[in-house]
Amino acid sequence: MNTLELHSLNKSYGAHKALDNVSLSVPSGSRTVIVGPSGSGKTTLLRMIAGFEFPDSGRLSLNGQTLVDSTHEVPAHQRLIGYVPQDGALFPHMTVAANIGFGLSIKGQEKHERVAQLMDSVALDSTMAARWPHELSGGQQQRVALARALAQRPRLMLLDEPFSALDTGLRAVMRKMVARLLEDAGVTTILVTHDQSEALSFADQLAVMRHGRLVQSGHPLDLYRYPEDEQTALFLGDAVVMPARIEAGWAHCDLGRIPVNNHRNNHSAQIMLRPEQLQLASVLPDDTGVAGCRAKVIDRDFSGNTCTLTVELQPRAPDQPIGRSLLVRSSGMYAPPAGSAVQVSTIGHAHVLSEP
Repeated sequence: MNTLELHSLNKSYGAHKALDNVSLSVPSGSRTVIVGPSGSGKTTLLRMIAGFEFPDSGRLSLNGQTLVDSTHEVPAHQRLIGYVPQDGALFPHMTVAANIGFGLSIKGQEKHERVAQLMDSVALDSTMAARWPHELSGGQQQRVALARALAQRPRLMLLDEPFSALDTGLRAVMRKMVARLLEDAGVTTILVTHDQSEALSFADQLAVMRHGRLVQSGHPLDLYRYPEDEQTALFLGDAVVMPARIEAGWAHCDLGRIPVNNHRNNHSAQIMLRPEQLQLASVLPDDTGVAGCRAKVIDRDFSGNTCTLTVELQPRAPDQPIGRSLLVRSSGMYAPPAGSAVQVSTIGHAHVLSEP
């Protein structure tokens, strides 16, 4: 069952097309992440779902109720949709308890108990109830904003880059906590972000936008492994993209002969491999019996448990020029040093990208 249905949404600001025929289904209880570069239309789409913007054409429905179509538009305050902006937007003149309880129709002891319950659900100590927003850390402010949004028992929760102002370590902790909290509450969630790793980690459905269009949507692993095109591949992470000739399920390319997930014959195409699909083995300079593609390590980017290496493919014959440079991900502790001669092999299938 789908909680949210978007049908052919269009929005223009003068000559600029902010949304171009966007359609998307959001399953009930799921975590959908809308990701894309700046100006791709993701925030416009989120604000349209919230009711802060209205489409020029198209239809939007929530739990079977039409919120927007050609005949009427339901205003934001009647949609029962929670919204957490990037900065939390807490009221500076209200305490934590007053912020969380803002908008609750109940009063007295019942309201006090509801606020205490919400604070506990987002891991805020009860002693913080009397604090002011400026006395809280960034992570605590975001949890107050989330509790305030949950107070209305929303049918849908919208998160607009809520972790972007937090430190790297805190972002990961907050992301996991929020994901677990919303899943336990059974709240369908849509997160907008430009952070690829955050999107892949948080989502069980990923939607990639570019130039106002929905380029591709699906399970995060599927989009990471089988992106629609080169731009999507590179946006979702490091990628090795190269031309190849496809024949009988194999790609013939600079890396040699690699199995592919497309069986079209005699077809020139672009193939993609993720850096972790490339493996390196040390070889001696005079070892001519080793099969595979020879390369030389020309740069190392050490980041602790992993190391991203830049390797330069060596010519297969003396009269051939030096080959292309590739990124390879290796163990940080055992990565070969710069200048090493290595053999490059591949794991799994290369993905054949769609033609532009």
